[in-house]
Amino acid sequence: MNAYLNDTKEWLIDFSGIITFFVLWELLPRIGVIDAQFIPPLSVVIGALWTLATVGGGLFIHVAASLQRIFIGLGMAIGIGIPLGFLLGGVFPALSRQLRPLLRILGQINGFSLFPIFILFFGIGEGAKVSIIFWSSIWPLLFTTIAGIKQLDPLYVKSARSMGASRFTIFTEVILPGAAPVIFTGIRTGATHAFLMLMAAEVIGASAGLGWLIHNSAVNNIIPRLFAGVISIAVLGALLTYAIDFLEENLLEWKPTANKKNS
Repeated sequence: MNAYLNDTKEWLIDFSGIITFFVLWELLPRIGVIDAQFIPPLSVVIGALWTLATVGGGLFIHVAASLQRIFIGLGMAIGIGIPLGFLLGGVFPALSRQLRPLLRILGQINGFSLFPIFILFFGIGEGAKVSIIFWSSIWPLLFTTIAGIKQLDPLYVKSARSMGASRFTIFTEVILPGAAPVIFTGIRTGATHAFLMLMAAEVIGASAGLGWLIHNSAVNNIIPRLFAGVISIAVLGALLTYAIDFLEENLLEWKPTANKKNS
């Protein structure tokens, strides 16, 4: 019983900020502190979300369209950024130093500012939208992978070589596990950037997606539906982050073991 009460107490502490925020969201518009025309009560937004999900509002169609763009863009960024990071950080470190200023400059360019160029190359269809997400996601993945390789202690590699380990074994048993925590940080950052750019990608030339839903609701002054779309994006982003954390905890089994030994 005491354990259950302690777990409940910890849960309330962890989520107290969210609970307080939702309570204020419900109360402040109703008592007139906030104009309910611009920020409706949470219950009204939840009602709009329920209508979108159940009464032919097409919420799941919008969610599926957005997730497809996220997974394609982020997946391409992972498939290109991480191998390229290993090449520049581990195989061609001199080339990495030469390209560092150029890569930093390219990484500072906002993907939405390149949208006209993406449209020129890919048209106004899915290619341009996926390209914005890809561009925004690849840079944190690339930079963190390079950093993860460089922060690896060279003594580990030398020790593996002295014991006769092959290059493949050194990569899979030493380099990859050593750089993996930093790489997962890059994946989380890339996923965050992908969701940030999702609305910008879906504003132009889309007929479905959560970004399109938010934009369309704003244009037509359907404020509850607008906030319903915002909540949906926030929930999807949080779920994706939790999924990445789950993969990291289960794939990097040595990490919690090390922590237990240190404690």
